[in-house]
Amino acid sequence: MDTEAQPMERDRSSRPSESENFSDTEGPEGRSRFALVDRAADWLPGGRITLTVLVCLVFLLLVSRFVMQPFQIPSGSMESGLRIGDRVLVNKLAYRFGAEPQRGDVVVFDGTGYFGNADYIKRVVGVGGDHVVCCDKERRLEVNGRSVDESTFLYPGDSPSDVRFDVVVPDGSLFLLGDHRSDSSDSRDHLGSPGGGMIPVSDVIGRADWIAWPADHWTRLTRPDVYARVPAADGAHG
Repeated sequence: MDTEAQPMERDRSSRPSESENFSDTEGPEGRSRFALVDRAADWLPGGRITLTVLVCLVFLLLVSRFVMQPFQIPSGSMESGLRIGDRVLVNKLAYRFGAEPQRGDVVVFDGTGYFGNADYIKRVVGVGGDHVVCCDKERRLEVNGRSVDESTFLYPGDSPSDVRFDVVVPDGSLFLLGDHRSDSSDSRDHLGSPGGGMIPVSDVIGRADWIAWPADHWTRLTRPDVYARVPAADGAHG
């Protein structure tokens, strides 16, 4: 029995196991990667825990810089939808790769030189070429000859505007209003300022897509359907 078992033992030892093959093939590269991690961990106070935290922070910074940035609502100008202290997630890729802001979008923009030296959040009511008027006979906003029923998002009790205006939005610019019209400093208040109250599309930081905090207010921000019925400036429906 012993003599029969010996060849079997030799056969098993002569054929490397799958794990041994994997180790021989991937081992040097894998060991070098782990060695770099180990050296970095040894260099840092706290070792691997500190390294993991740093990697996560770098990842979050990259996401915040290029993809999605949190923004805290500083005022009541977008109530009732956005309340003071709410934190929204701003999609910084929404208008990259050829996309443009659309009527109804809630956007965050840099108001330096136009509204003030700060970032603002407002709703787009007019894009390049649009003719925006307030108000029609029924005291509603009018865009390119089409009345816009803003009752689903306008602050309860507010009118579309106590300030009358009749403007044509230059190409590459936006006309923006807050949803809480009686408590919003927006394009209406800067008609005589540089740019005529319009904000260049290039100054838009991104589109507010989500209310992320507080948790009980978590919701997705969508474009109101009413703007889909507004004709484009050339007469075609957009």
